[in-house]
Amino acid sequence: MHKRKLTGLLLIVTMVMFCASLKAQKPERIEPPSWWIGFQEPKVQLLVYGKDISTLKPSITYPGVSLERVILVENPNYLFLDLRISPEAKPGKVEIAFKKGTKTISKGSIDLKEREKGSAQREGFNQSDAIYLIMPDRFANAITGNDAVAGMREGLNRQDPYGRHGGDLEGIRQHLDYVQSLGFTSIWLNPVLENDQPESSYHGYAITDFYKVDPRFGRNEDYKKFVDDCRSRGIKVIMDMVFNHCGSMHWWMNDLPEKDWINVFPEYTPSNYRLSTVADPYAAKADIELTTRGWFATAMPDLNLQNELMKNYMIQNSIWWIEYSGLQGIRMDTYPYPDKHGMADWILRLKKEYPDFSVVGETWITQASKLVYWQKDFPNKDGYNSHLEYLMDFPMADALTRAFNEGEGWDTGLQRLYDVLADDHLYRYPLNMVVFAENHDMGRMAHFYGGDLRKMKMAAAFVATVRGIPQWYYGSELLMEGDGAKSHGAIRQDFPGGWPGDQINAFTKEGRTDSQNEMVNYLSALFQYRKASKVLHEGNTLHFVPLNEVYVYFRYLGDEAVMVMMNNNDSHDRMVDMSRFEEILKNYGSGTEVVTGQKYNLDTITVPAKSALIIELHK
Repeated sequence: MHKRKLTGLLLIVTMVMFCASLKAQKPERIEPPSWWIGFQEPKVQLLVYGKDISTLKPSITYPGVSLERVILVENPNYLFLDLRISPEAKPGKVEIAFKKGTKTISKGSIDLKEREKGSAQREGFNQSDAIYLIMPDRFANAITGNDAVAGMREGLNRQDPYGRHGGDLEGIRQHLDYVQSLGFTSIWLNPVLENDQPESSYHGYAITDFYKVDPRFGRNEDYKKFVDDCRSRGIKVIMDMVFNHCGSMHWWMNDLPEKDWINVFPEYTPSNYRLSTVADPYAAKADIELTTRGWFATAMPDLNLQNELMKNYMIQNSIWWIEYSGLQGIRMDTYPYPDKHGMADWILRLKKEYPDFSVVGETWITQASKLVYWQKDFPNKDGYNSHLEYLMDFPMADALTRAFNEGEGWDTGLQRLYDVLADDHLYRYPLNMVVFAENHDMGRMAHFYGGDLRKMKMAAAFVATVRGIPQWYYGSELLMEGDGAKSHGAIRQDFPGGWPGDQINAFTKEGRTDSQNEMVNYLSALFQYRKASKVLHEGNTLHFVPLNEVYVYFRYLGDEAVMVMMNNNDSHDRMVDMSRFEEILKNYGSGTEVVTGQKYNLDTITVPAKSALIIELHK
């Protein structure tokens, strides 16, 4: 009797444990969480994560959706499912049953949606745009209730330059009038996805969930609302994405699908950051490996795009955000660092789904001869084609940090700008360069220029009128300073007036100093003019070698032309004999300065010291 009771008890315990184990076998995550009907590529690959989920057999019975392949990986807690979605499928919830034999143990699902009309034909950013770069944590804090979120590793510390300050998506949305008043037509936000890191999470580049907006910025729905509001105003939103690395606290880091999901060495190995190795015909494999497989930082594990499952995951993630939120552009962080073939595959897939979509790559290379390797259709000797249309013009940025601080020499001062433009013979698409004087990783312009308002205005004039797409960093219109070499926190200041209780509100004229208002007014006049100027969007360039500290260049298109004259002398005006420019000026009789409205004849023009004139030419 005692033995029978013991046997029965053991049987009950065994059954309870068996049922508990079955109950545990359920999907904790399915990514992407939704997909759309009608893509050119009818397949989507789902990542399914759950305890021992690979011991179960998935099945789908949704009309128009077929499960074509189940991929098992090293880790039994993952499954990858290849689904084919018929164009005839209907929107709804696609249920996935996970079975042991014929018994359904657990279920999961994804939402299947109809694409918005015209989604595939969306227009990306282009030469008609001017981009305003914002670091979301440092611009405006509209919702103080999300400054610190329970369960997240880092809270609010506005006194710490490397801490979270509380800026959010709603804060940016509430100040779109300000951005528009400056004449900008596109907004690039530094990454807004979850960065649940213990420190320095504010910048957004250590992503811990690729499908979730950081709750301290808002929800996914808030991001979509922000994009929708921008689009209703004619503002394009450019999402900052990162394929090179994730955050060390990403949910998968404690339980990787496969050993080669990330790039690892026997011990922590940083990148050597030598981007020239990737294109170098003589580079040692060891050096290339360090560049592309070394970690960007200790808190940023390096993602391995040579792993096909990882590559598909990242490609689909970018498509998901485009389709979900309505994006019109992507800025890809650290573009040359991941596997270059994987990155080219990504561009091709995006273009397959969105032919007119725009991507600009962060390609931090200051020599055009090396940078050009990364632009679409360049005839590289190794046969590589990045298919990347737009590049960040770091050679020009490097020149702009120096040109206005130097006297004129053989290769100094304004000659630097001339020489960078002279290298345009290398590019297949020079109009596709994104031109800037600074960004969130560089020292502020006002720091480089010693707070000299005249130099700031010259830089703005050049960025707004030279070939390409201009980009401006938030707050520089307020003459914000900061040395990037000393502190990244110092170049990512809070925008005054963006926080409740701020004593100064620089979003208003009354809250700005006279110098700040002068810069804001100049910038606004400049970019409002550019917005309507087709010649500055699409025009050809003609420039003349700098002479007597004056650099003159023209943008022309058909009968339209704009002349830019820059005097780099600190204290002396320069009277310029215009006969030197007869080859183009013979077609015109007068001109109007676009910011001041002053009229000019074209015999001689005096350019004030340390200034630029932008003159629209008339017949």
